[in-house]
Amino acid sequence: MNVHGSDVVTSPFLEAVSLACERDWRMLFERLDLQLHAGQMLQISGPNGSGKTSLLRLLCGLMQPTSGEVRLAGQPLDAQRGELARNLLWIGHAAGIKGLLSAEENLAWLSALHHRASRASIWAALAEVGLKGFEDVPCHTLSAGQQRRVALARLYLAPPPLWILDEPFTALDKHGVAQLEAHLARHCERGGLVVLTTHHTLGLRPSGYRDLDLGQRVA
Repeated sequence: MNVHGSDVVTSPFLEAVSLACERDWRMLFERLDLQLHAGQMLQISGPNGSGKTSLLRLLCGLMQPTSGEVRLAGQPLDAQRGELARNLLWIGHAAGIKGLLSAEENLAWLSALHHRASRASIWAALAEVGLKGFEDVPCHTLSAGQQRRVALARLYLAPPPLWILDEPFTALDKHGVAQLEAHLARHCERGGLVVLTTHHTLGLRPSGYRDLDLGQRVA
């Protein structure tokens, strides 16, 4: 299984080489090769249980492959942990925020993973996702959609180039979906790289869009 951009001649920023993943004694996929370049968006699709989230976690270094390896800038991921931390923004299927903290406090804590954001930039990011006036509200009092917006506000805080997102459109309303689509496409057009899973049909796709359907191949 290969995903390559034949029109791209630069070295891949992130790649998987003969990757295999086994979960609960079942092989989800094997011999999977990816070459992902700056400016691209890769949408991973497939039915439930096909290994979409597992692949994302492998690319993030949160899981170890059954065989094969993930490389960042040509080097094995295991030897690039510091570089990965500086270049990766991961948002999982869950919002990943602390309910007892306010929206501002959550973003201050999360932004410190890369570089500490100022209060003004945090408030500006929250305004971008429609949460102006909710900066000091404890997140456990927010709706599921608002909590998702708090998590997605990280994408507006001078984020690193590589975004790996698991179902980022979950719980968003129509306006939020359109805004996020535009922001992801803009990030790619500016040279960023997005890898995501979503059941949502993207209405706006950057020129470097690719799709990988894990359901088309039985491991």
